[in-house]
Amino acid sequence: MDSILKFEHLAQNATLEPAEETSFKPAPQLPPCGINFEDQSPHPSQKSNLQRDLGVHHAKMPGGKTIPLLKTMLTSACERNCYYCPFRAGRSGRRVTFKPEELAKSFMDLYRAGVVEGLFLSSGIIKGSVATQERLNITAEILRKKHKFSGYMHLKVMPGAEKDQLRQAMRFANRLSVNLEAPNDKRLAQLAPKKVFLEELVRPLQMIEEIRQNEPGHLGWNGRWPSTTTQFVVGAVGETDLELLSTSEYLYKQVRIARAYYSSFRPVADTPLEHLPPSNRLREHRLYQTSFLFRDYGFDLEDLPFTQEGNLPLEIDPKLAWAQSHLQDNPVELNRAERLELLRVPGIGPLGADSILTARRLGTLRDVDDLRYIGVQTKRLKPFVLLDGKRPTYQLSLW
Repeated sequence: MDSILKFEHLAQNATLEPAEETSFKPAPQLPPCGINFEDQSPHPSQKSNLQRDLGVHHAKMPGGKTIPLLKTMLTSACERNCYYCPFRAGRSGRRVTFKPEELAKSFMDLYRAGVVEGLFLSSGIIKGSVATQERLNITAEILRKKHKFSGYMHLKVMPGAEKDQLRQAMRFANRLSVNLEAPNDKRLAQLAPKKVFLEELVRPLQMIEEIRQNEPGHLGWNGRWPSTTTQFVVGAVGETDLELLSTSEYLYKQVRIARAYYSSFRPVADTPLEHLPPSNRLREHRLYQTSFLFRDYGFDLEDLPFTQEGNLPLEIDPKLAWAQSHLQDNPVELNRAERLELLRVPGIGPLGADSILTARRLGTLRDVDDLRYIGVQTKRLKPFVLLDGKRPTYQLSLW
């Protein structure tokens, strides 16, 4: 099987693992490309068609730029038997494997042809996590040193990778990810029984943070250490939002992950969990909203409106629910509030808070038109704020 066919085969399940803020843009149906990468670049329509076949995702980078990102694997063979995973051991179906040099060269062919600009590289586990991590690191090193690839690279960390391997991966990657999959050891045993929660999954994230804290950043790729992310599978084994968010809060505040991803469970045929219903997408959305409150807004677990069962209400934004309980009778004076107080107000995000602080140095904010002028969204904040001692006029909700 040639490299393009391997990439296409792996792309069938590429959407199951989020890597960056991505959206797949399907291309129009066209004839097969028939591209010879050695002597030509594809026509735009051919390139779009090929991106579709390869499962290329349009990923938003931290600076706001969007790039076509190839999400692929060194191998889809795996000796682990995670109950939800299409690549689990024992599941029937074709497996494909790249050698490090083969994958690096094939990616560079696509890169030089303008089909992709970045790489997310994962792998099934074969001959143990340490050996698999070594092959991932070798692939990254070939790309950086031999092929002089200077673009975006996200590497998956294998469960139980050694600290020296993590340090090596940090020299080549812009981002590393360790998928916890579950919020604690009890839930992980129901989801991925051959993985060990603390030693294999949490500990690598802790070691990466130790390296970032204690070793000079100029040793990392482009003179800075990579960011880190994790992923949870939501709704397969009865975990509560409280369990998921307790672990998420720890990861944001103690090991400084850049983002937690929450993937709604979707049953896969020929897996032990194939009989379960898919998870509610709205629940996933509420988990994302709450995790951003930890990361960007200064909220703690104790601030959240959990039900007695330990879940978030689905019918209301968690930040709005907090504001209705705490700010309805104690509105925030926007001319005097600290930044963290501003961030508690619905409709005010980090950029809005900074705009308010800047505008206050020039004068008093007296009405919502002043807020609109500096780019602050005012629709949601009116019931919860004061402007120069006065409440803005707003219409009460009918329900």
